[in-house]
Formats: sequence, C-alpha cells, structure tokens
Amino acid sequence: MTSEGTTNGTAKRRVRARGAKNARPGGKAPRTPSIARRQAEPPPESRPRRKVLAITSGKGGVGKTNIVTNLAIALARQGVRVLVLDGDFGLANVDLLLGIAPQYDLQDHILGDRALDDIVLEGPDGIRVIPASSGVEELANLDEYRTECVLRSLASVEDDVDLILIDTPSGIGTHAVSLSQAADQIIVVTTPEPTAFSDAYAMIKVLSQRPLKCTPSLLVNQANSEDEALEVSRRVQSVAKRFLNLDIEYWGFVLADESVPKSVVRQEPFLSTYPYSPASSCIYRLAGRVLGQSPQRKGVPIAGPQGLVTPDEVPEGV
Repeated sequence: MTSEGTTNGTAKRRVRARGAKNARPGGKAPRTPSIARRQAEPPPESRPRRKVLAITSGKGGVGKTNIVTNLAIALARQGVRVLVLDGDFGLANVDLLLGIAPQYDLQDHILGDRALDDIVLEGPDGIRVIPASSGVEELANLDEYRTECVLRSLASVEDDVDLILIDTPSGIGTHAVSLSQAADQIIVVTTPEPTAFSDAYAMIKVLSQRPLKCTPSLLVNQANSEDEALEVSRRVQSVAKRFLNLDIEYWGFVLADESVPKSVVRQEPFLSTYPYSPASSCIYRLAGRVLGQSPQRKGVPIAGPQGLVTPDEVPEGV
C-alpha cells in the first residue's frame, strides 16, 4: 500500500472516530450542557498577555490553515514557543494537516467539563495545538460571549508560550471577526484570483469597522511569481487607501508549489516533507517578518534552510 493510501485510510478512520464521538446509540446527539446554560458562568478575568497573531481570509480555499501550521513550525525551529488555536470551532482542519489525532477538543471544553489544558496537544517540532471540533453546529455558530470566554481561557495555558497563532474561520462572519479583533497582529491571506483578493478587501473593510489593535496586513499565497504577488498587493492596498483610508502593509508571498498539495495528502507539514521547496523558503521569510526582521528587497534570496529553488528541484522522495 502506498503512503498516500495509508494516509487516506488514517484520515477516514479519524473522521469516523469524530463521528462516533459525536453520536449516541439510536442516532441521537450526545447530551452536553447547552451554551445557554453555561453562559451563566463568568469568563476568566483577562485575556492572555502573550502576543496573539490571527491569520484570516475573506474566502475559503486560499491556504490559510496551511500557512498557520507551517508558520508555527518555522517559528518553533527558531526557538519560539508557539501555541496554535484552531479557530474554526465547528470545522476543524489543523489537526488533520498536522497528522495528529486529538482525544479531546474544544467541544469538550466549551460544551463539556474539560479544562483547556486537558485538550492541548503537542504537534511537530514541539508546537502546541488546541484542536477544534468537526461537524458540531453549536460550535460553528458560537456567539461573541462564548468566543470571548475561549480567548480568555488561553491565559490558563500561556505560561510556556511565547506566541499564540489563531487560524480563524474564513469569511466575514461574527466568529471570524471576533477572533481577528482580539489579535495584536492580523494577516489577511489571499491568492491572485480576483474573487480571493476582492473578498480579502471585504474582510479588511469589515475589520476596519471594529476597534482593532493594529491595521491588518496582507499575504499573497499561491503566487506564480513575486511580481504577480506584488501586483495583487498593490491593487488591494490602492482600494483600501482610497475607500477606507487604510495603509495596508504587504507582508510578502508564498509561491505556488506542487509540494504543498502533496504534503496535504500525506497529512504532514510541507516544511517537514519538502524543507527546501519554494513554499518552505517563503514561509521561513514570513517567520522572519513575524519575528521583526526587516522585509527583504525584491530579488534578494529568501531566508530559510537554503536559497529559493525552482519546482523542478523539489526532491520527490523527501
């Protein structure tokens, strides 16, 4: 059996396990405390003191979760203690992309009686992960009060953490906006597709109507070239300046790379499976930007384990 076949089987078993966890004999849903009853509980006193970075998007399918998981690993390899929160509470994906199988998840914390510390997992390179649930409608439609309670609960697990990365849901829904609003830094991910950068602008517009700690930044994923990414960023920046009077900072790009979908099938981060790929080099440069390093000029080699390579040079058997 091929590794891809084995991985697909593992993914199917994990999905079945999630379904079994959320099911009861006779097809009835498990009895869990309702959100309405639990709202009587006071939230923790304050939010975490560690820096919080939210990665969001106006449109699904732009590779946001891949950016989060691989960025967390790149930062961990530079000595940063990272905690990843899967903010898509009802449609979990972070654990699948990392190839980990949680015994407990946010459903057990929000609707059950598990402390947040009980559901934190260790992922690749020592990153810590708070996994979300899959297919739980009550969590997918979580209100702002319960979202705030989750954010404040992060303070209970921040002692061994330097940075908290939040993978928000896609779109301009209340849930996604609330999580982004709580961050010290917001990165809006788009691709060169017109629908994607149009929705990225829509997300920036919605965020600009809320009180924020920062002005959102822009990252262009799946770019065919640096020039293409720069053109996309200029278009979004121009519209944001004209209609919102916002100066959107361009935080770089991640090149379109065949190693990325191959790694998704294997349920492994592409930084691990293809560490010298173009996408990996771009992620290392993004990690440098998160750590406060100055952006490099166009044409300067990308930081990482080695310089930028072409897709033809990506080793197949890594």
